[in-house]
This record gives sequence, C-alpha cells and structure tokens, in this order.
Amino acid sequence: MKTFPSGGIHPPENKLTAEMAIASLPAPESVTIPVSQHIGAPATIIVNKGDYVKTGQIIATSKGFVSSNIHSSVSGKVNKTDTVIDTTGYKQTAVFIDVEGDEWIETIDRSDEIVSEIKLSSDEIIEKCLESGIVGLGGATFPSHIKLKVPAGKKCDFLIINGVECEPFLTSDYRLMVEKGEEILIGVTILMKALGVDKAMFGIENNKPAAIKHLTELSKKFKGISIHALKVKYPQGAEKQLIKALINREVPAGHLPVDVGAVVHNAGTAFAVYEAVQKNKPLFERVVTITGKTMTRPGNFLVRTGTPVRKLIEAAGGLPADTGKIVNGGPMMGKAINNIDVPVVKGTSGIILFPANESERAEINPCIRCARCISVCALKLEPFLLMTLSEKNMFERAEQEGITNCMECGSCSYSCPAGRPILDYVRLGKATVNRLAQERKMQQTATN
Repeated sequence: MKTFPSGGIHPPENKLTAEMAIASLPAPESVTIPVSQHIGAPATIIVNKGDYVKTGQIIATSKGFVSSNIHSSVSGKVNKTDTVIDTTGYKQTAVFIDVEGDEWIETIDRSDEIVSEIKLSSDEIIEKCLESGIVGLGGATFPSHIKLKVPAGKKCDFLIINGVECEPFLTSDYRLMVEKGEEILIGVTILMKALGVDKAMFGIENNKPAAIKHLTELSKKFKGISIHALKVKYPQGAEKQLIKALINREVPAGHLPVDVGAVVHNAGTAFAVYEAVQKNKPLFERVVTITGKTMTRPGNFLVRTGTPVRKLIEAAGGLPADTGKIVNGGPMMGKAINNIDVPVVKGTSGIILFPANESERAEINPCIRCARCISVCALKLEPFLLMTLSEKNMFERAEQEGITNCMECGSCSYSCPAGRPILDYVRLGKATVNRLAQERKMQQTATN
C-alpha cells in the first residue's frame, strides 16, 4: 500500500468522534475576529465602531500579495477594534462584534441544493477565492488563491487532495468527506479548472474506509479524479510526504510542490472552494473537532470564526474536572492554550482536552544516542543534533544542518525514550535561524 518511504510513526489514533455527525454551533452573543487568520500580512480593517455588519460581509481586506480577506461570521454592531491573545499566544488586532440576529448578505445561496455546473473561468475562480478569504484549512492557512497561480516557467501536472488527517483525535476532515463528499469533489473539479490540470489524486489513509468507499463511488461521476487508500503512517498529511506517497516525486529542501509538478490542497479547503464559487459563501465558519477522553459529549461542530473556545467546550459537555491541558490542533503539532476565551479561527481544526494524568511531561534524561529520533524523521534530519545546536546557541551550524527544513511534526520527541524536549529546542532554533536570515537579507538590501 502506498506511503512515504523514510521515517514515520503510528501513534494511537483516538478518533473518538469519527462517527459523530457534524452539528451546527449557534452563534455566540459576541465574536472576536482576528484580522490575521492566515500566513502573510494581516488584513486591513475597513469597518468602524458602531457599524452594523451582516454575516458574510467583508470587514478587513487583504494587504499585499500574501494575505487574505476577513469576513464577519455574524450580524450585529462593531463594538471596537482592539488586540486579542490568539490561539498561538500572541497579541494581534481583532474586530469585536456584538451579535444581533443572524442576517446574511443577500448574495449567499443558503439552499441545500448541490450546484454542479461550474460557470466561472480559471481566472474568475482564483479571484473568487481571494474575495472569499479561502485559505488552507489543513493547518497552514496559506492563502489558496496564491497556490492556484502557477508561476511562470513552471507546470502543474497533478492536483493532490489531502484527506489524510493523520493527527490523532481529529475527525473534522473525515466527517466532511463522509457528509459532504459530492460538494468536495465539485470543489476538486473547480481547483482542477483553476490550475488547468486534468488529473487529481485524493489521498486518504486506510483507517477511514467509509470515506474511501463513499468518495470512490462518487468519483465515478467526475472526470480525472482518483481516490487512493494510503497506509496509516504519521506524518503522511505533510505535503512532501503525501506527494512522495502518491506520485513518487521528491520535493527538494527549500523548494515547493509546484517545483515537481504538484499542488496540494486540503479536503476541507476543497469544500470551502465549492461554497465560495458555487454558493457565493465566504469562509467565515469551519468544522472543528472538540474531543477528549473524559469529555461527556465530544463531537464535530460547524463553528463561526471568532467564537470563543469556551462555547465549544460548553457544547461538548463542559470542562472535565480532571483537565490538565487544552491543545489547539492535534496532539502532535498542536500547541497548548491557557485561555479558553481565545477565538476559533480559520486554522482551528480541533480542540483537545487532556486529563491531568496524560498532561505531564516525562522526566528529561540524558540522550542515550539510540538514534530513534533519526529513524522516525521523515525528512532525514538529525533531530538530536539540531536540539543540541539550538541548546548551545550554535545557530549558524544549525542552519547548515538544515534546521529550517524541519516541519515540526513532533515524531522525534514522541519517540525519544529519554523524554528529551527535542521539538521545543528545534522550534527555538528554527525561529532564531529564520530571524537571523531575515536580518541578513535586510542588511544586504540596505548595502545594495
């Protein structure tokens, strides 16, 4: 069965919410909508305090090439613009809106009818994705309209759709594939038209047989789309590993998928593209998994951006008394949050509540040179060395050893028998190396 060749692990899946259908979470009394829910420059706010906005109305416009529009997820009055601590723990600017009813902009098609005919041209599709604020919903939140513009001199042979969802606990993509399969495949066809390709490969790990069977049957009606079952192995959802698994092409370090003729989009992104192009619906809500072993009502909820995480927890039965840690995202790549009033954003795929007995870090012991971290690294790096170099502030050497190539999947820390915080130090070193590289670039620009 297809998979990537080097490294990888298979942590316990804990897909506790896999059979729980998507439920809509009602709009809260107020929302806090950050203007940076994507990689790139924050959007520029275009509303003022006291303005009345409708659901789906644009409230902040993209700024620069790599940026994305932001839309209101509710109707009501703008209370203020201020800073807020987001799910990353950093302050950023946000629009605070007090909810009044639920009045949507008139151009959104709110019917349940599936629209198959694609009327927009390739350029119009790309423009619609820009207007609608579509970003990658697999976690990276890269503005989708940019990925649809193949650079001059390059060619895209394959569109690859990521339905892997290899992070333990998360099931939001799985439920979308099961419940909105036809809409997703129409979205894939739209993406194919935008890219000018005639082949799309949909990768799904074989622990999701219902999604594989459902989409395989549906795909018979769609030209050029094939569904591929993949061996279960983390981090197969990473772009480079998925490309290797499906088309056996290797993306070199420092290069992009399009350099080997591929463009990768997430299954959830394909659904968002369908809604934007066929229903005129901007991206202002998404499916989020809220789960944990001791939660009473874990589930998958359609949540409006700006909704406090607290509301999700309440919908899932409340905060368990034994909660020791709350993680935004999956347990492998997600980050702990200490404030449940942080807002849900476009990149929020899941919120996991871990009991205290599973939240404590292992005791840190000296490295025993077992090389397990090397054997599980899907990018063939030497994580123990990168940690040591970061720990000793040897950032120039860390850069030479390829620390910026690390995708921060966490396989090294997960596999370390000595309990060493490898990923923590690699993240520190990677951030420092990137900052130093940026400073060098600025100095060179100033010199020239």
